[in-house]
Amino acid sequence: MIDTYRGRPGPQALLGLVGVIALFVVIGVFALWPQGGGPSNGGQAPTLAAEVVAVQARPCAAAPGVEAGECRRVTVRVDEGPDAGTPHGFDVAGLPIDVGDALRVVRSEIPPGGFGGVQVDRYSFNDFERGTPLLLLAAAFGLLVVVAARWKGLRALIGLSISLLVVIGFIIPAILGGQPPVAVALVGALAVMLVTIPVAHGVSPRSVAAILGTTVALIVTLLLVMLMASLAHLTGFSSEEASYLRAFATDLSLRDLLIAGVVIATLGVLDDLTVSQASTVMALRAANPRLGRRELFRRGMAVGHDHVAATVNTLVLAYAGAALPVLLVFGLADASFTSAVTSEAVAVEVVATLVGSIGLVLAAPLTTAIAAYLASRLPAGHVAGGQVHMH
Repeated sequence: MIDTYRGRPGPQALLGLVGVIALFVVIGVFALWPQGGGPSNGGQAPTLAAEVVAVQARPCAAAPGVEAGECRRVTVRVDEGPDAGTPHGFDVAGLPIDVGDALRVVRSEIPPGGFGGVQVDRYSFNDFERGTPLLLLAAAFGLLVVVAARWKGLRALIGLSISLLVVIGFIIPAILGGQPPVAVALVGALAVMLVTIPVAHGVSPRSVAAILGTTVALIVTLLLVMLMASLAHLTGFSSEEASYLRAFATDLSLRDLLIAGVVIATLGVLDDLTVSQASTVMALRAANPRLGRRELFRRGMAVGHDHVAATVNTLVLAYAGAALPVLLVFGLADASFTSAVTSEAVAVEVVATLVGSIGLVLAAPLTTAIAAYLASRLPAGHVAGGQVHMH
């Protein structure tokens, strides 16, 4: 691609900006790399695999004068730990557990005589084992992507895998290790972008335009959500998970964590829009090499207007779905619409939706303009079928 634009200062300057972003990310990753020594696991015992071998209905324990509901005595075969292969029982209520279900259970370290002479169960229910169905769903998804998009689909899956590795291997450990969540989220998001866009879509002017447009929009989104978190007094304490983190990761700023979450969530939508806009411009240039920069921009934005409208609607519905349980709680309490929307649990989703949408609206014309400029500077013989040929 450098050879394609050799002797053209403008495009080479844009390529240089991508290099500056990459250098920033490399320095940021080294500076923020998790050093260990993060918070403890909160005193939680490890969970163990078990399989249900018997289920028996029985009355629940209740206080005198209180009608007992129906519980179940569940017997499981523990498959891990010191009691592997042995059956153990415990009571559950309100859970649809049947024989053959795979569970995760927790072993209690109880004294020989129980607690105060009262015998308690050695194991208790923790959760259902969902590994197998999730793995099958992921395999079906991957297969359909490859069948539908073939080589590009495979590259997209590779990019998705890298994104998950960055989140699991860098962002989460760095934040738990005491690094500032906002800085980690920005560096991590840019790292994901720099890897996934070229992997999924190739190294081309299209990728350069998408990277630059995404970076600017992401920074604007970050600045806006930081401003709104301050003006709207968002604390980050609106969920049970936040309370748990506050208890066992006392140095973690929940407001900064909230901001970091919005940045990472916005990245995925931005990538989709910026790559699509850049691809549209390159396809227009391939269809008619005589189109100039202004005409490429105008026609690209004709598609961009529809894309922005559809993507904003997607973003709004995604965040509305996330806030739906909270809205139902306010509905049961017969709270007014204003009270529900301005409560922190819903206001967080409103802020995330609006700042993300602003980032999208800015990204569309910016990416289209950059792509139009780069496409107009390409020799006509270097573009065919919407693809840029690099020599």
